Amino acid sequence: MEPNVHSDAARSGVSTHVVEAVVALLIILLGATVIFGSRKLGSGWTSDGPGAGYFPFYIGLILCISGAGVFFQTFLSKKGRNTEIFVDSEQLKRVLSVLLPALVYVLAIQFIGIYVASFAYIALFMIVLGKYSPVKSVIVAVAVCTLFFMMFEVWFKVPLFKGALNPLGFLGY
Repeated sequence: MEPNVHSDAARSGVSTHVVEAVVALLIILLGATVIFGSRKLGSGWTSDGPGAGYFPFYIGLILCISGAGVFFQTFLSKKGRNTEIFVDSEQLKRVLSVLLPALVYVLAIQFIGIYVASFAYIALFMIVLGKYSPVKSVIVAVAVCTLFFMMFEVWFKVPLFKGALNPLGFLGY
C-alpha cells in the first residue's frame, strides 16, 4: 500500500450509498420537472403528429425510471450497501479548490466580461494552485487573453460578452 493512501477505517465522510441515493433522487426530480413541462407543451399525439412535449415527456419518464432503479438498487442490492467513503475531507478540499474559483469566474464574467475575468482566473490559478511566479502568471494571462481577443474580436469578428460593466469599452469593441 502506498504511504499516501488512507484506509477506509482512517477516513471519515459520507458513504457511497448515501451519495448514490441523493443523486438518484435528483435525477427523479429532474425527470419529474421535464414531465411537468412537457405536459404543459402538449405531450400527446395531435392530428399533425406528436405534440411539442411528446419526446421530452418520454425522456423525463426514462429519467424517472432510471433514477428509481438506481435508488432501489442502492438500498436493495444483494451485495448490500456500499458503505465505502465516497470522498474524504482531503479529496473534497482538492475538488473545492478548483470548483469554487470556477464558480467565481463564471459569476465574474457577468460583470467584468470574459476577457478580464479570464485574465484574473488564469493569473490567480497559476499563482495560487500552480505556484508560479506572479510575473510569469500575469504574462501568460495577458498573452492568452490577447490571443483570444485578437482571434475572436478582430480576425473572426465574433464579439464575446464584455460584461455589464464593460471595463474594456475604451478599446472600441
